[in-house]
Amino acid sequence: MKVTKMHALGNNYIYISEFEEKLTNYQLSDLAVQLSDVRKGIGSDGMILIGPSQSADIRMRIFNADGSEAENCGNGLRCVAKYAYEHGYVHGQTNFQIETKAGIVDATVYPDANGYVPSVTVDMGTVQFGPEAVGFRGEADRAGRASIEVNGDIYSGYLVSVGNPHFVQFVENAKEYPVEEIGPKIEHHPSFIHRTNVEFVTPKTPYELDFRVWERGSGITFACGTGACASVAAGVAAGLLAEQVTVHLLGGDLRIEIRNGRVLMTGEAVEVFTGEVHI
Repeated sequence: MKVTKMHALGNNYIYISEFEEKLTNYQLSDLAVQLSDVRKGIGSDGMILIGPSQSADIRMRIFNADGSEAENCGNGLRCVAKYAYEHGYVHGQTNFQIETKAGIVDATVYPDANGYVPSVTVDMGTVQFGPEAVGFRGEADRAGRASIEVNGDIYSGYLVSVGNPHFVQFVENAKEYPVEEIGPKIEHHPSFIHRTNVEFVTPKTPYELDFRVWERGSGITFACGTGACASVAAGVAAGLLAEQVTVHLLGGDLRIEIRNGRVLMTGEAVEVFTGEVHI
């Protein structure tokens, strides 16, 4: 099977083109787990499929490292846009649409003189706040802020959907926060019907945000595009952030802009290698 490994700010996935590979004989969840295994597979945060769409120019499906299927992935979208343009799937268009499980997303690529795409802007659409948006069994205030209890400790955060669920918490020092300890407890809290991504963020100025994430189904990752969008949206709603923010993630920086209520995300997309894997 031909595969390509790509990353965006260190958030890395194994990409498979359904234009070239027939996957009907595979259990996709199991395939994602096998490929993502760092010892017995390739090693990644998950698997992303790139295929034809009936409603957009291209379609992507995202499977986390544990085999669960996700609705959306901001970093994955940028890599899919790069792949689709460089492989001619969008016929040279620099602005095109990508179908996801969460809906259709607009992407803009910026090819260099050789036709390679180092960066991509993705229009992530509008965000939604509150229990219904993320599948939360509980109450929240009008701003979409809720509290949960874990082993006697109370954690408060914003319930934000960017096509997938997020619990955004503003903490004193995101860089030193015990993400590995607290993240899984919140992800699997029974109040979250579909589990949740968990963000720990600290505004440095109204224009800069330190960011850590525990991704649903993958754990600690170097970046989470939808999480960065959700965090900036929550920061704007809380009056802590401006509408153009540089988000500092473990893998690098993303530029997030809220324009007319829509969230635009700009960042890198990098190919690591292309090769064959024996399954």
